[in-house]
Amino acid sequence: MRRAIVGLMLMATTLVVVTPRQAPAQALPNSRAELAYSFAPLVKKVSPAVVNIYTTTTARVQRRLPFPFPGMPQDGQRIQNSLGSGVLVKADGLIVTNAHVVKGADEIRVVLADRREFDAQLVSTDERYDLALLRIDTAGEEFPFVQMRDSDSIEVGDVVLAIGNPFGLNQTVTSGIISALARSAGGINDSSFFIQTDAAINPGNSGGALVSLDGRLIGINTAIYSQTGGSVGIGFATPSNIVARIVATGEAGGRIVRPWLGISMQRVTADLAAGFNLPRPAGLVVKEVYPKGPGDKAGFRRNDVIVAMREQPIDDEASLRFRLATLAVGDVVPVKVIRGGKEVTLQVPLAAPPEDPPRDRSQLGGRQPLSGATVVNMSPAVAEEIGVSEWRNGVTVVEVQPGSYAARFLRPGDMVTAINGQEVKSVADLKARIAKGVSNMSVGREGMVSTIQFR
Repeated sequence: MRRAIVGLMLMATTLVVVTPRQAPAQALPNSRAELAYSFAPLVKKVSPAVVNIYTTTTARVQRRLPFPFPGMPQDGQRIQNSLGSGVLVKADGLIVTNAHVVKGADEIRVVLADRREFDAQLVSTDERYDLALLRIDTAGEEFPFVQMRDSDSIEVGDVVLAIGNPFGLNQTVTSGIISALARSAGGINDSSFFIQTDAAINPGNSGGALVSLDGRLIGINTAIYSQTGGSVGIGFATPSNIVARIVATGEAGGRIVRPWLGISMQRVTADLAAGFNLPRPAGLVVKEVYPKGPGDKAGFRRNDVIVAMREQPIDDEASLRFRLATLAVGDVVPVKVIRGGKEVTLQVPLAAPPEDPPRDRSQLGGRQPLSGATVVNMSPAVAEEIGVSEWRNGVTVVEVQPGSYAARFLRPGDMVTAINGQEVKSVADLKARIAKGVSNMSVGREGMVSTIQFR
């Protein structure tokens, strides 16, 4: 490192001596138009469509008085205020923001860049993708809005701007580059597939715009990686291709239904890559093809390695979930697989995940370890709703009542695989085994199965 620094210092010394004698002085720009490195025209174009969002939430709190008087209420209400950003995506007043910005809000107030204020109505929300749609009454006026760009068209190194309202400061613009694409950041939302940027994003920027230099929206700023709460140059934006699907389905009164391929898959590890003679450990290996499903109709075979969908690379489960979320049921999509060392392209008809078997939703009660848990039969439709990439027959937990006995051991998404060492295949099966008494229970969570003993 010391050697590199010295080399740069020597180069600088040489330039100081030689350059002034050989190179003419560069003229200063005479106008803003001649100053190429200015984002002012872009900001003027986009910033009117970025809004400030204020929410008010009434939270019930319990007063704990040391000496309560008779008749004095012990419960009260506390008003909570929060703020965030949003982006006008249509001239009729449709706004996209993050779901966490407006979650639980009793009142939503939108302030435009020109300081006009409007009450906003929640059109739809999809917490799986942490996106929400709002609408303000424009009284027939056409508002400025930002057009969306295909987020697959951007590349690492592209210059971008982040526009929002950090810390309540109106209309703040920061610049940076695309640091990474297809970044998996678990725990933020269901897609776990983000654009990473080093443009400064801070609290209050949530729901704001990430725009390319052509003035189009490529993402909604969603989260940051930080140990202090401030920007450290690692921000995540939900790609515009997901935003576009949320807009299309939300306005129609629906929600994104991620199409079902009808296959179970496993991520390609280094060992599997060597076994399949692949150049690198990337893609998904087909483990099972469900009869009469979309994958079966398309011609998938066991041990096919999925490497691309619509010419976009598929490296892992997160990338596949993202690609499917941007597509609609009924589409036919080309999927590239490696089969026996050769590339094969399959035309896959995308279908809605079936609810087979029926879910048989049941809330369990009584004096037993699962009391307070709500369970259903697992199916492709249930797996899609709870964000599971693959499924198998069995019983899954969808709700757990706080403070219940089951809350000590279970959480939503768990699979109850066995009671007293006997396999559980359905909700009816589970109820029958509980009725005979529970001495131990096996639970599947995040690919691991653990057994809990009860006295």
